[in-house]
Amino acid sequence: MFKVPHQVYTAEFREAAVRRIKDGQGVSTVARELGMSTQTLRNWLKAFEAGKLNGPGAKAVTAEQMELSRLRAENKRLQMELEIGKKSGGVLREGPPVKFAWIDTQCRQYPLAALCEVLCVSVNGYRAWKRGGTPERQRLTDAQLLTLIRIIHAEVKGAYGSPRMTEEVRSRGFPASKARVERLMSANGIRARHKRRFRVTTDSRHKLPVAPNVLNRNFTPAEPNQVFTSDITYIWTDEGWLYLAVTLDLFNREVVGWSVKPRMTTELVTDALTMAWFRRRPAPGALHHSDRGSQYASHDFQRKLNSYGMRCSMSRKGSCWDNAPTESFFNSLKNERVHGTRYRTHREAVADLFEYIEVFYNRSRRHSSLGFMSPTQFIQDWLVAQRTRDAAA
Repeated sequence: MFKVPHQVYTAEFREAAVRRIKDGQGVSTVARELGMSTQTLRNWLKAFEAGKLNGPGAKAVTAEQMELSRLRAENKRLQMELEIGKKSGGVLREGPPVKFAWIDTQCRQYPLAALCEVLCVSVNGYRAWKRGGTPERQRLTDAQLLTLIRIIHAEVKGAYGSPRMTEEVRSRGFPASKARVERLMSANGIRARHKRRFRVTTDSRHKLPVAPNVLNRNFTPAEPNQVFTSDITYIWTDEGWLYLAVTLDLFNREVVGWSVKPRMTTELVTDALTMAWFRRRPAPGALHHSDRGSQYASHDFQRKLNSYGMRCSMSRKGSCWDNAPTESFFNSLKNERVHGTRYRTHREAVADLFEYIEVFYNRSRRHSSLGFMSPTQFIQDWLVAQRTRDAAA
């Protein structure tokens, strides 16, 4: 029986979350995005400013630094209101339904009160719309639906074609057929970002022992925490290459572990596995599948797998389809975010990868293989169904 584990966060995750706050997001906004408590984030922020987030030491924060931090926060608040005004320009002259729908897309990024104030609607009105307690959720005109489609298209940064766009519109309370959404998108040049195939890169030319393909392309486990898959890809920045390793739970295709480093080492894949294990605490016997790369075949990685009680499975030589779900994730990442984006620094790339994985992909992005639900929503619905069955038994 699957149990929700007590959440433990790795140093890499904590630092990325704090950097998101330091780059201008509010604590409550980041907490909502990551599904965690605001107090935990505040504790991390306090530790970060004291130089003790991931270890002892560093200098205490002076009064001058605290005042500078306050002024920066005030400046960021003013910038946020200006940013909301600029982003909402397309809906300012629309009626409450479209305004509420736009606010619904931005609640994870901006405080609700600020959004409502800039768009001159009430918080209570939005909440009533959200509950479906008003007649506002009516059929939109083509012009109104097109405005909403443009908003969603900008929010997901061009990731959705007409099938996912249709589901997103419907989830916000507005009836819409796929044919109508497809017609409006096509007529107005709104399309998903161009699809390209990307290949991952690992070195399988080694003499280390490799495991058999135990998974054998069985990509539909019955429960969470039974099968994890992992792989590595590369990201170019102006400061040189970065390498991203991810670990997916095949049950809901969630990225439960990840690591980003400037070198493709064993530590890279070990850190991704460690994050996954701390997040999910799989029972002994869980399967871990990867390719035959030297990082995964290394003695250090295999010792880590054994210490977690996990079984090892590896793809057959030259058969990328044996790890198709992880390859699919990398193709989504590259097409929906990385391709066409210039990262000037490693830090800029890491921040964007963190936002894509933890905020968008895991918690918002609609997956066709999950009935157009996000990984988080899919597992939450499964848990509710499990509790219902257990109560009835």
